[in-house]
Amino acid sequence: MPRIKCTISYDGTGFSGYQVQPGKRTVQGELEKALEKMNKGASIRVSASGRTDAGVHARGQVIHFDTTLEIEPARWHTALNSLLPVDIAVLSVDIAKPDFHARFDAVGKEYRYFLLPSKHRDPFQRNYAYQFQYELNFDAMREASKQLLGTHDFTSFCSAKTEVEDRVRTLKEIDFYEDNGLLVFRFVGDGFLYNMVRILVGTLLEVGTGRRDADTMHHLLAEQDRTIAGKTAPGHGLCLWKVYYDEEMLAIRK
Repeated sequence: MPRIKCTISYDGTGFSGYQVQPGKRTVQGELEKALEKMNKGASIRVSASGRTDAGVHARGQVIHFDTTLEIEPARWHTALNSLLPVDIAVLSVDIAKPDFHARFDAVGKEYRYFLLPSKHRDPFQRNYAYQFQYELNFDAMREASKQLLGTHDFTSFCSAKTEVEDRVRTLKEIDFYEDNGLLVFRFVGDGFLYNMVRILVGTLLEVGTGRRDADTMHHLLAEQDRTIAGKTAPGHGLCLWKVYYDEEMLAIRK
């Protein structure tokens, strides 16, 4: 039975998140409906590299599924895109190894968070960037970011709803830059906890506005207490940018 690996993108605005939820529109639900049509009513379970929350977007989400259909990747690509709604697109399709797993084989992920630094609303960015009207001290934010790099227990930077017990993760890179009028936060790590990126952004914004000292990140990490870190930034500014499946690719990423 072939195992199919797909890289997909989606606009998360109209979804209640990635994972299937009763009575709600989800990315996984739409994928499985399309696959059911292709498989003449037979249900197919889709596994992803990870879940995204309501309103969160993806440019490089990776999924896999097993099927009895013997179809070339190019035909899978065309067929799926013809059946999926306009806010989901299949970017690539490959025949994976039988034991490939979209989640457990991932060695790293890259997330980007988009901020609109303006006092004026932009209706064209309302679903894709968090409007933030306050001046930011980028030097302080860079200093705070340095303290977050490396391997730490990120309990202070994940939701209280986080189910996993092991909260040690390695952040390999944090940077931010301007791009077409937006401020882009870029995070690369071996994995991320529930709401981790959004809480990191919220905390760095507090540093940038002077409400929190840059040198307190070590303290936040050591205390392992969600209540002392910053607010969770809104979901619509977040995008799962890329999933890495090769250590060398992670090291030479562009």
